[in-house]
Amino acid sequence: MLNKTAAVVGLCLSLLVAPALAVARSAPDAVPEPVRVMIVGSYHFDNPGQDLNNARIAPVTTPEKQAQLAAISERLARFQPTAVAVERIAADPDTLLDQVYPRFDPAMLASNPDERVQIGYRLASRLGLTRVYAIDEQSDDKDYFPFQPILDWWEAHDQSDAFARLNAPIAKATAGLERRQHTDSIGDILADMNDPNDALNGPAGQSTFYYGVLKVGDGRSQPGAALNAGWYERNARIFAKLAAVARPGDRIVVVYGAGHNYWLRHFVTMTPGFVLEEASPYLADD
Repeated sequence: MLNKTAAVVGLCLSLLVAPALAVARSAPDAVPEPVRVMIVGSYHFDNPGQDLNNARIAPVTTPEKQAQLAAISERLARFQPTAVAVERIAADPDTLLDQVYPRFDPAMLASNPDERVQIGYRLASRLGLTRVYAIDEQSDDKDYFPFQPILDWWEAHDQSDAFARLNAPIAKATAGLERRQHTDSIGDILADMNDPNDALNGPAGQSTFYYGVLKVGDGRSQPGAALNAGWYERNARIFAKLAAVARPGDRIVVVYGAGHNYWLRHFVTMTPGFVLEEASPYLADD
């Protein structure tokens, strides 16, 4: 009697386990291909003056600089991108397609210094891509980088020199950028700006600033925390738009202001289904 019972139990278990094993064996095949993302953080070629530290940018439309940018495009093409995303607000939030790119003509490269054009559109045109996305996030109702309250707090607490101390590394990197434009190629400069191991020019330097301002505040007011929360939210929204248009197996080059580099890299690295591809090896001169 016990043997018959055991046999029945064994048969039931095998019927339960067999489908589970089949699912387990097929699961790897069912996992979508990851989305590989390359964040190309750039200084603003057209120098719009919207950052805390603004460098004087040498023209990138000269024959010498155009040759450097063409070389960058050739190296980025080795990544075999399937789409490009840039720092622009999309006119159509449903498709998030860049409304300016369809009007792009290579002749624009000689007159329009915008890095979205010089890097993003140039690359997309070079590869014949139609998927160029505008994934930026802005708001008329919210300041995503509320820095003035931090300055006000420092002044109210007799810490007017605090900004100079915190900003010193950024000011040094900005001054270095101004000098290097006349000696180094755009590719080598951008390679350093995207190098995670470069403590001054790379993403690590940005994190030092963002976390440094967290100390600004007290039990009643935390303007440093508010700035970090706002900047995190803007970049989270940018990445969420990227995730909305990404397809399994995509290889996406994201061309953005370098100040976004730290958090965009963070979201790519930490989000399941996404893989970060380092940009520096593709940017540096061969």
